[in-house]
Amino acid sequence: MQFQWYPGHMTKARRQMQEDIKLIDLVIELVDARIPAGSRNPDIDELGKNKARLIIMNKSDLSDEAINREWTDYFKKQGFYVTGLDSRTKTGMKEVTNIVMESCREKIERDKKRGIVNRPIRAMVVGIPNVGKSTFINSYAGRACAKTGNRPGVTKGKQWIRLNKNLELLDTPGILWPKFEDQTVGLHLALIGSINDEILNIEELSLSLIEILTERYPGVLSERYQIEETEEAAALLKRIAESRKCVVKGGEPDYKRAASLLLDDFRGKKLGRISLERPKGD
Repeated sequence: MQFQWYPGHMTKARRQMQEDIKLIDLVIELVDARIPAGSRNPDIDELGKNKARLIIMNKSDLSDEAINREWTDYFKKQGFYVTGLDSRTKTGMKEVTNIVMESCREKIERDKKRGIVNRPIRAMVVGIPNVGKSTFINSYAGRACAKTGNRPGVTKGKQWIRLNKNLELLDTPGILWPKFEDQTVGLHLALIGSINDEILNIEELSLSLIEILTERYPGVLSERYQIEETEEAAALLKRIAESRKCVVKGGEPDYKRAASLLLDDFRGKKLGRISLERPKGD
């Protein structure tokens, strides 16, 4: 499979971000904790240079706890502020506020020296599609400010959200880079749901997931589906279909249904906490 997905509105969004960045004190970048490097858009480093930077590893409840710690250390060494978060349950939200204020402390002090008081920090929230930006903003604000949806590309335009007298957020559409140079990155993005499932071969995708799981998390499939992990990926997908009664007329395995079930289980943490990436060198 070749992975590529760059709707037209994303080109417009990037141009808009180039304009808006001039108004910003802090760039809050959400990444998916299961693929922290692969879910970063390299454009954002260029767009956000000379700004305070905070990386939020969202959905950190879905990823491997030990590997989360490795990524936190890695990003801190790169000079970023960083924290983990589960936007849906608001776990880690209080820490975000503390880090936002800490990251902009120099800016606040400069303002005070110039006699500027109570000017709110302006933060741009960025990230790839379906990483949870709108859910984060709504949880942070304590009200429904941003449109959400469990599919990529829900946020189409920018919007300013005033959280309180100290902080304003700018929500932006999710943007992916036009071409994945490393197809492994594309595969990982597809697995976590950042590429529209409708344009993918779900069965091929599930086979790749099976290969990853049997290599890095042996026993996970056995425990979930009561199957032996002694066969190749295609045979294991058949076993999953049989275990979950995914059959078509004539009793043949329904591979597409089994593939969708496996992907849903992975994305919904029913296979446990799984990370697809580790920092380079680990």
